[in-house]
Amino acid sequence: MNGRQRTVQIKFRVTEEERALIEQKMKLIPTDNMAAYLRKIAIDGYIIKVDHTDIKAMTAEIQKIGVNVNQIARRVNATGNVYAEDIAEIKGALEEIWRLQRLSLLKAR
Repeated sequence: MNGRQRTVQIKFRVTEEERALIEQKMKLIPTDNMAAYLRKIAIDGYIIKVDHTDIKAMTAEIQKIGVNVNQIARRVNATGNVYAEDIAEIKGALEEIWRLQRLSLLKAR
């Protein structure tokens, strides 16, 4: 290793499929030097962290609406009546979904 600029070696293992994927991406550059490619990606590559909090909140609200609709459907089938409170509850949940969606879109700007 005399005269080498890079004296620290980093090793890691990949599956055959992962290696094939790395080689496919290397062809896009194009380069045949895997060490240079991996070094460039590790140093200059981007890490994208996606915040799914808003989507999870919307999913929870949609699930609540589904539960409420099922309960209302059971009551309507059993009694033949639809209650104004049930409709108001569903409308409130839908408004919350729209609020969360608008908030999510504003954050994305």
